[in-house]
Amino acid sequence: MIPRLLSTLSLLNILIRPLLTSALSSLTPTIRPDTSDYRTLILSSAPLLDVRAPVEFEQGSIPGSINIPILTDEERHLVGTCYKESGQDAAIAMGNNLVYGSTRSSRLSSFNKFCAANPTSGYLCCFRGGLRSTTAQSWIECSTGLRYPLVKGGFKGIRRFLIDELDRSLAPGSAELVVIGGRTGSGKTLAIQALGGIDLEGLARHRGSSFGRIPEDPDQPSQVAFENGVSIAFLRALDLYPTPGGRVYVEDEGGRIGNLQLPLTLRNRMGAADGVAVIEEGMESRLDVLVEDYVVELGKRFEVIKGEELGKEEHAAYLREGLLRIQKKLGGARHAELAGIMEKALKEQRATGDTSLHRVWLAALLTEYYDPMYDYQMERGGREVLFKGDREGVIEWAAKAAKESMERRTM
Repeated sequence: MIPRLLSTLSLLNILIRPLLTSALSSLTPTIRPDTSDYRTLILSSAPLLDVRAPVEFEQGSIPGSINIPILTDEERHLVGTCYKESGQDAAIAMGNNLVYGSTRSSRLSSFNKFCAANPTSGYLCCFRGGLRSTTAQSWIECSTGLRYPLVKGGFKGIRRFLIDELDRSLAPGSAELVVIGGRTGSGKTLAIQALGGIDLEGLARHRGSSFGRIPEDPDQPSQVAFENGVSIAFLRALDLYPTPGGRVYVEDEGGRIGNLQLPLTLRNRMGAADGVAVIEEGMESRLDVLVEDYVVELGKRFEVIKGEELGKEEHAAYLREGLLRIQKKLGGARHAELAGIMEKALKEQRATGDTSLHRVWLAALLTEYYDPMYDYQMERGGREVLFKGDREGVIEWAAKAAKESMERRTM
């Protein structure tokens, strides 16, 4: 009887053990290592929890990262001063004294929520991947038993990589860079979007003109965050369209977009681009675009954000401010004349919904301000014009060039 029972137990052991092992292994979390593979980190759009102080994050960040500081700005200042005067051990002790009890519990709770929302893809990040991120990592592990990975080298390491990567992306022998040019209102941004190009104005959160502020997010990113975003956009574009034969499109821009400077490497490369495709649209078509963008669609966006009445008022104020920014260029008398026409247009639009009077002051801005400025820039260019045509023609030309390039690469 006993031998038969043992035999039965042995058989059950053979059958059940693999199932138990499999079930237990599925309950055991995969330990992800810390990483310094910045390329994969960026191309995979890995969620980043940046534990630096708010002032550091505002000065420069990685697009898409989330800031949950382990130390406030004031706490960071105190700990930093202590570190300089008394060394690391004293600074750690001060940090522990500053962040304890309910304060620590609150910050840890925020860390744990991020980790729970991104269990298989996120990373911790501080400035150099040192004391603050390892402290956050330790808190999380003590709280949950899970070792959440961090970015080795931290923000500084990623920043250095992105600076070098932009130089590589724009170096001779990399993908062709073609600039999409055209007068204001020709729909360059629409063409860039259709071609899957790099929307520099979108990255800068500014439309690039005196009317360029975006109502949903009136504050542009920091210069460092913008440069990081530009480098990431090129990195992804070249990963999608690798050379030989790859081509990347960007909109023709001056040295600035709103308050932000284009990275010098990009400015130089755009000045010596592999060619320019120029969009040529008639005045009426351009006015259609501008009225739709800046009067109709932008007005609706203000109303969504601020409500109908306040939205209308803020949209009107936005247009007035844009015109005021170029008062000097227009001259006082001409500015006053166009401002009067704008007021009549706003009143007419509000009373009847008719936007036709807006075309009058917009047409004057094109012929007297934006077009002469564009002509001057084109005369100084010296870049080869690869194609001229209306917006749809430019898009079709680019699609044909891409198809021919693909055929050559597969021959």
